[in-house]
Amino acid sequence: MDKIIIEGGYKLKGSLKISGAKNAALPILAACLLTDEVSVIENVPRLVDIYTMIKILKALSVKVDFNKDKIVVKPGKFSRYIAPYRLVSTMRASICVLGPLLAKLGHARVSMPGGCVIGSRPIDLHLKGLKFLGANIKIEHGYIKAEAKRLKGNVVYLGGAFGSSVLATANVMMAATLARGKTVIENAACEPEIVDLGNFLIKMGAKIEGLGSNIIGIEGVKKLKGVKHKIIPDRIEAGTYMIAAALTGGEVDLKGARPEQMGVVIDKLRQSGVVVKNKPGGIYIKRTRRRLRPLEITTLPFPGFPTDLQAQFAAFLSLIKGISIIREKIYPRRFMHINELNRMGACIKLERDSAIIEGTNFLSGAPVMASDLRASAALVLAGLVAKGRTEISRIYHLDRGYERLEEKLSGIGARIWREKA
Repeated sequence: MDKIIIEGGYKLKGSLKISGAKNAALPILAACLLTDEVSVIENVPRLVDIYTMIKILKALSVKVDFNKDKIVVKPGKFSRYIAPYRLVSTMRASICVLGPLLAKLGHARVSMPGGCVIGSRPIDLHLKGLKFLGANIKIEHGYIKAEAKRLKGNVVYLGGAFGSSVLATANVMMAATLARGKTVIENAACEPEIVDLGNFLIKMGAKIEGLGSNIIGIEGVKKLKGVKHKIIPDRIEAGTYMIAAALTGGEVDLKGARPEQMGVVIDKLRQSGVVVKNKPGGIYIKRTRRRLRPLEITTLPFPGFPTDLQAQFAAFLSLIKGISIIREKIYPRRFMHINELNRMGACIKLERDSAIIEGTNFLSGAPVMASDLRASAALVLAGLVAKGRTEISRIYHLDRGYERLEEKLSGIGARIWREKA
């Protein structure tokens, strides 16, 4: 098993290109199941989760070619409808094949999903939405079994205990494209990744309105076609590298980053005293102030502060004098990175769904262990500024969501490399 080694204390300076968004690419790849025709997906990042989705598609007898950043999906007249446990159990986004399989074949058998251990993430909204479209659903032996001769449009409310669900919105929206009549999704997710999926479906011939709002309307059609589509840039990757530049006192151009997708993140960095400028085709970030200001952050569905940047901001705020507070309203148990940051000298206390961060003068390099994807990124950020050497184990989490992380960071001045553990 690999580990990442970081020698801290080096400023980041230069430019790097933001990869395609994993969280947009995964449901879009699943949506390719809705047609018999070939689809070409561009700007796809080379990540473990992407390869897992490809394996799931192949298990369904779909032909898939992945060359550089382009995936060609050739569904043809595929007939397999079982997404196996050995694949689905490793990645939560695998549940996205449920809606397309049900809409296209009339039945599906999908293993209960897995993924990062960041607290309870039930799939009840997925099942509720598909049931409202007329699906008969049972859970047996760890599998979701769904059947419907043809789905029928309906009004579906997708509100959950912690707001809207991105993947449930994706699943219901995909299923509704081939349903009879009109579907209205209320309390739909507004995330850019949902908009990207919707734009892909519209290219395929779907009739969708309201993308980017919390009410999405879908008028079902009889058939969809294969198309070419380019995945949007990854706003979470961009946010992670923005924090890296700010933490190290650096100056970085993020090519491809879209400011309109990152309003609240940019605002919080500016509040702290970091210079962030929108540029044609990207974002420029520079730290000019020696002493930054503490922050209060609350994670919320888009356009609120993204939960996927909560851990990275915890690393950032741990070195800002004063008291900062992060309230986690999406996944209240998503604080497994705190103990490892504290091992490096951070002073963070957990009170229910909030992290209370007292800024310290410095962090010290230490052996630490990653618990999930974004916690891994937080430890990398801490390692970039820690005194001495940091060793991060269980980095397979990183490979699920960050493309060529060591290469990108070392290209702008970081001392970071990978070793066999």
